[in-house]
Amino acid sequence: MLYVSTRNDQEKVTASQAILKGLAEDGGLFVPEEIPSLDVPVEKLADMTYQETAYEVMKLFFTDFTEEELKQCIARAYDGKFDTEEIAPLKKAGDAYFLELFHGATIAFKDMALSILPHLMIAAARKNQVKNDIVILTATSGDTGKAALAGFADVKGTKIIVFYPKDGVSPIQQKQMVTQQGENTFVVGIHGNFDQAQTGVKQMFSDKELEKAMEETGYQFSSANSINIGRLVPQIVYYVYAYAKMVQSGAIQTGELINVTVPTGNFGNILAAFYAKNMGLPIGKLICASNENKVLYDFFATGAYDRNREFVLTSSPSMDILISSNLERLIYWIAGNDAEKNRSLMKSLQEESRYEISAEMRSQLSEFYGNYAGENETSSMIRETYQEFGYIMDTHTAVAAAVYKKYREETKDAAKTVIVSTASPYKFTRSVMTAIDEKYDSKADFELVDELAALSGVNVPKAIEDIRTAPVRHTRVCEVNEMQAVVKEFLHM
Repeated sequence: MLYVSTRNDQEKVTASQAILKGLAEDGGLFVPEEIPSLDVPVEKLADMTYQETAYEVMKLFFTDFTEEELKQCIARAYDGKFDTEEIAPLKKAGDAYFLELFHGATIAFKDMALSILPHLMIAAARKNQVKNDIVILTATSGDTGKAALAGFADVKGTKIIVFYPKDGVSPIQQKQMVTQQGENTFVVGIHGNFDQAQTGVKQMFSDKELEKAMEETGYQFSSANSINIGRLVPQIVYYVYAYAKMVQSGAIQTGELINVTVPTGNFGNILAAFYAKNMGLPIGKLICASNENKVLYDFFATGAYDRNREFVLTSSPSMDILISSNLERLIYWIAGNDAEKNRSLMKSLQEESRYEISAEMRSQLSEFYGNYAGENETSSMIRETYQEFGYIMDTHTAVAAAVYKKYREETKDAAKTVIVSTASPYKFTRSVMTAIDEKYDSKADFELVDELAALSGVNVPKAIEDIRTAPVRHTRVCEVNEMQAVVKEFLHM
C-alpha cells in the first residue's frame, strides 16, 4: 500500500514514510492509493477485543510494518492508561448509541490515535534509518495538544512543541497542557485563534530554509495533527469496533445500515468514518455536526467553502475552526483523485479564503448531511438528556446530539445511530454544569468537578485529579508572527 499527496499524485511513499513526514513536500496530505476492503467478517469481528480489531484494520493500511511491529505498537497504546477494558464503550441514551472515546489518559477522543502514534513513529524511524531527532510540531484547538504531549512526553529521540490559542480553550484544557511533565515538551499560547496557529505550523512545515537549518542541527519535523495519516487510520478502528459490538449485543443485524453523527472541526474524525464506510462497513448517512463556526454546514449546503466570516468562540472550542484541513482528503476523493484539480481549489482557499466545487463533485456528497447547533441548542441538549436519561455529555457531544435530533425530524430516518462522544464532560465542567442548572455558575472550576461527580455517579477521572495541584511548567506566550522564532529558541538553533 503506497500513499500519494493530494496535490501531487506522482509523489509516492510507504506508510512509514508518510507517518514520519506528516505533511507532503508540496503541502498536500497523504492518502492511500486505494481504500482496502475489510477482510474479516463482522461476525468474527464481533468477538474481538479492541486491540484485535485495531490490528485487523491497521494491517490493511500500514503494510510495511511487520505483524510483530504493529501488534507491539497496538499493545503499548491500548493498555492500562484507558480506564475501561473495552477502550471505547457504547452507551445507549434515548434512541442513540453514544460511542465514548474519552476513556484514555487525557479524557478526549484524541487519545484513541495519539496513544499509538508515538510508537508508530519510532518504529517508522527505525525502519527508515532516521538519525535525526523528530520534532513534533502541532497546533491545537484544545484536545490534540494534551493528548500529543502525553503520548510523546520523554519518548527518546523526539521533542514536541504545541501551540494553542491562549483565550480559545477551556480552563481545564489549558491547565492540562501547561502542567505537562517531560523534558522534551514545550507548550506555547498564542495571541490568536486556532486557524492562525494551524496556518503558522503549516508554514513552518513548508519552509525549505527552516528545514535545511533543522537538518544541520539534527532535527526533522513531523506532525501529530490529524493531517498525519498515522493519526487518521487508528480512528477508523473505533467505527469498525462499534459496529461489531452492536451486532454482538443484538442491537443490529449483520449488514444493517447504521448512521454516524460526528461533532466536526478539522474533519478528521468524520473522514475516518467515511473511510470505514468505503472499506465496506455498513454505514448509511454521515451526519456532520458543526457549532456556530458553521463553515462545513455551509459547504455541504452550497458547495462553497468560504472562511471569510467572523470566528466565533463557543463552549465547544475544539470545533472552533474555519480551516478544516482534512476536508482536502475528501475534496481529492470527489475530484476523482485528481491532484491538479484539488491543488487549484486549495490555491484558491489560500489566496481568496474560499473555493467552490463543481456540480459533479457535489453530487458525490449525498452520503453526508450537514447541520449545526447554536450555543442555546447545545445547552438545552445537555440539560434535556440529563433530565430524561440521567446521561451527562460534554458540549461537543451535545452539538452532535442536537444535530442528530434535527436530522431525525427532517428526514424521519429511523436507522440506529452512533453519536461520537469526543470528550469527557469533566473537560468542560462549567459549560456542562451551568447548562444543567445556572446555579452552578457561581462555583470555582474544581468545585464543579466534585458537583459533576455527585450528579453523574461517574468517578472523577485521573486526568482531572492529577491537575488539581500540579505546578504550571509552561508559561510561554507569543504573537502569531513569533512562532518560528520560538521554535528555534526551544531547539537552540
